Amino acid sequence: MKFKIPFLPSKPSVAVIKMSGVISSGARGGLSDQTLGPILEKAFKKGQHDAVALLINSPGGSPVQSSLISSRVQRLAEENDIPVYAFIEDVAASGGYWIALAANEIYANASSIIGSIGVVSAGFGFTEAISKIGVERRIYSTGDKKGMLDPFQPENSDHVAHLKSLQGEIFHLFQDWVKSRRGAKLKGSPEELFSGAFWTGIKAKELGLIDGLGDMRMIMRERFGENVKFKIFEKKAGFLSRFGLSGKMESGSASALIDDFLDGIE
Repeated sequence: MKFKIPFLPSKPSVAVIKMSGVISSGARGGLSDQTLGPILEKAFKKGQHDAVALLINSPGGSPVQSSLISSRVQRLAEENDIPVYAFIEDVAASGGYWIALAANEIYANASSIIGSIGVVSAGFGFTEAISKIGVERRIYSTGDKKGMLDPFQPENSDHVAHLKSLQGEIFHLFQDWVKSRRGAKLKGSPEELFSGAFWTGIKAKELGLIDGLGDMRMIMRERFGENVKFKIFEKKAGFLSRFGLSGKMESGSASALIDDFLDGIE
């Protein structure tokens, strides 16, 4: 609870949650429900703050983690009856924008990059390369789709169709989320909004993807007065990242490609 001196009004307070980086599962670092969960729970603690500001700088990532994080933000906001504002810094694309949609209002810089509402999966084919160096690929599995998307095997049209069906399902979920949160504020056509394109903050405002232009301190002072206090909440840097050694260490297996697809709202 806020500490209040009798007969002396307390200054309004805003909890600022920094969300910077790629959105991925907790075990692989980045932004995830696992890493952000404790931070969000503290920031939304009932009676501590008058509002919560999400300071977002993310190119996107996992659709699952994006959904989990935004759902937690919504739940905590409702349980504690506290307004949420999202402020986009350099970028809130794809999964980053998915999280921003959990806020009641979204603001950005005029030069921020916003949008990329879509799903993408990318990889490489190495069948010609391994044949030239005399390498034979051997894979043993049960189930005709168990080894799908293997980069060392020729592309299979059935496997590609299956992948596209998964992308389609996630894409529809993304579209529905945008429509449910922005509603009548959206000004662009569905063909434009959901093309996978991205825009500056200026254009995003015209399209109704955000509510206005401005930085966090400016907007919050307009809402809560010049004396508003800010308390920063952010994810602690990992041990390896302090030495510039953070990153993914994964095998080149098909399962790794599936993991990349699941982190593929980019």
